[in-house]
This record gives sequence, structure tokens and C-alpha cells, in this order.
Amino acid sequence: MRYAVISDIHGNFEALDAVLGDAAACTDVVLCLGDIVGYGADPVACVERIAERAQAITAGNHDHAVAGRLDLDWFNTSARAALVWTRGHLDADHRAYLGALPLVAEVGDAILVHASPDHPEEWDYLVSAEDGFAAFAAFSTRLCLVGHSHLPAAWSVGSSGPEFRAGTFEVEFAAGRRYIVNVGSVGQPRDRDPRAAYGLWDVERGTLTIRRVAYDVERARRKILAAGLPRVLADRLAWGS
Repeated sequence: MRYAVISDIHGNFEALDAVLGDAAACTDVVLCLGDIVGYGADPVACVERIAERAQAITAGNHDHAVAGRLDLDWFNTSARAALVWTRGHLDADHRAYLGALPLVAEVGDAILVHASPDHPEEWDYLVSAEDGFAAFAAFSTRLCLVGHSHLPAAWSVGSSGPEFRAGTFEVEFAAGRRYIVNVGSVGQPRDRDPRAAYGLWDVERGTLTIRRVAYDVERARRKILAAGLPRVLADRLAWGS
């Protein structure tokens, strides 16, 4: 079995479409770690495509915010403006769908969560080596798949000691070790690579590969500007930051 693991789409339909097209050559099974909406100009198309394609979906903080389950004061000015705009462009059914998404899901020997497995409702970021190592006590499966930071990274623990790796990579799961993998962001990468990122989890091979996919960044940027959303949300797509 092979899974496409996607996260942090953020209303960027061009990036989502490109990633799903790339993943179709590898697998038909999609797992989504949340933040389907926010920032980008195509929330409806993204929600509907994920609802159609994903086998398991967890909620992100932006999803809960547009559903009224998280206070907008939690967000910075640009993110808050995009969330207000997004609320106005989603109907009641879309908002209810996002609000009903679970914080945690399990697929095989993996736990899926948007932020940290340790109190996922608090939306803590796993960024540093220490962040990840501290989270292993919060889950019992061999693998934990996360997003939220928009930065691909992998942590592992075992008898040979802890290991941390950041960037685009392939993880080979070793016997006796447990892993946390951040699959990066489809719709708003922040590692200075503007290409969309997602994870390809191959259960039989025991690997998880971070794949990068080029998409029409300029089209996504133009849509954000045409919608009247903050310019920084358009510009950072080109910067990859």
C-alpha cells in the first residue's frame, strides 16, 4: 500500500491539483492532515476535492477557525483577514464539514494529526529537534504524520539514539525505531522552495519520501490579488517562505 500524505493546502487549488496529479501515478489513496483552507482564494474547490479524494482527514487550525471553533484572535493580521474572507465564501455545509473533522486519525500503524500529537487542540508547532523528541510520549503507534509548520522534517528515536533531519528527503524506517514526519505544505511552502510538498508513504518498502511538485504559482498569486486578500499571501508563494 502507498499513501499520498498531504497537508496545509490553504485554499491553493493550483498546488493541490498538481500534487494530486503527481500522486495519481503512485497511488490512489490520499491522506490529509488539515488546513484545507485559509490564505488562498479557492476554499470551496479545495474542500470539495479533498472531501472527494481523501480517505482520512484531520482538522487544521484554519479549518476550525472558519468553522467558528477557534478564535480568530489566535491568528496574525493577514491570516485573520483571509479567514474572514474564507468564511464569507464557504456556505454553512462547508463550514460544518470542516468543523466536524477530527483532530486525530489512525491509518495502519500511523497516527495522523495536524499539529502536535501532544494536546493537538493546542496547535503547537514541531519545528526544532527538541520539539519533536518531546512529542513521542504522546502516541503509541510507530509513525506519526504531521504538518502545521509547513517545513518538511523527520524525527526518530530508538536504541541507537535520537535523530533529526530537516528538508526534502526519503526516510527508511528501521526496525526498532519510531518516527514523526512532517510532510511540508502543499499550498504555502515555507522552506524557500516554492514547489508544493507532500509525502509518499510506501508501507511495503518501509519508506516515506518528500516529493516536490511544480505548479502554476503565478495563477494562484493572481487569484489571491483579485480576491482582495493581503498581497503578502500572494508574494510568499513565489518566495516559498
